[in-house]
Amino acid sequence: MVELFATEPVFKRRGKTVIFFTNSIRQFSSGSRAFRTVPTLIGLLVTLLLMPCFSESSWGHEIDLVGIGIRGGLNFASAELPPPEKDDFEQYDVIGIVGLPWRWEYPSSGWEVRSRLNGSAGVLRGAGDTAFITTVTSGLAFRKPSWSLILDIGIGGALISDWEFGRQDAGGPFQFIAHGGVSFELPWNLVIGWQFHHMSDGTIYGKSQGVDLHMIELSYYFEDY
Repeated sequence: MVELFATEPVFKRRGKTVIFFTNSIRQFSSGSRAFRTVPTLIGLLVTLLLMPCFSESSWGHEIDLVGIGIRGGLNFASAELPPPEKDDFEQYDVIGIVGLPWRWEYPSSGWEVRSRLNGSAGVLRGAGDTAFITTVTSGLAFRKPSWSLILDIGIGGALISDWEFGRQDAGGPFQFIAHGGVSFELPWNLVIGWQFHHMSDGTIYGKSQGVDLHMIELSYYFEDY
């Protein structure tokens, strides 16, 4: 059972308060994770396979470097998937976005869809411990040029150099990654966006705990899309 309630316009972080507006997920069934890796992967694969059936045009496209950028993020006690993290976490990365050959257009609605490969390298900090983290994810980007809007989802994996952070144990060096977000195109080929970034071991190491981060990205795109 999920109980939703409107919070006051703040995100509360352990020992800190950050002003923001949100609705909070108050309670999930004990020990559950709403963002399960296998169902997410299956859903993404089905979406990818069915997409050409509804597009008005689809074609192969060259593999090219779409953009590079930086990002950083924190976890918040009032905006994370249960069970909550035992400590505060921060992550800072450099990122690269590669466009894959599969691309679809929907002229009647103005939407464009392209498959992408996302990579990052940076640091993950928690409870005074710092680890190197690198990620590779694949996914889809949904773009509407008339709105200067990009929505994206993806799933993949990560390697971390340390997986024990204070009271929290992430389980081991390999982690599953799932993310989704929204971005807006700015002048001068700049793109700014927000990402919800989930990392966990999918129970492959037994009983362990993941990390949920809210990340802000700033990227430079070498082409329109």
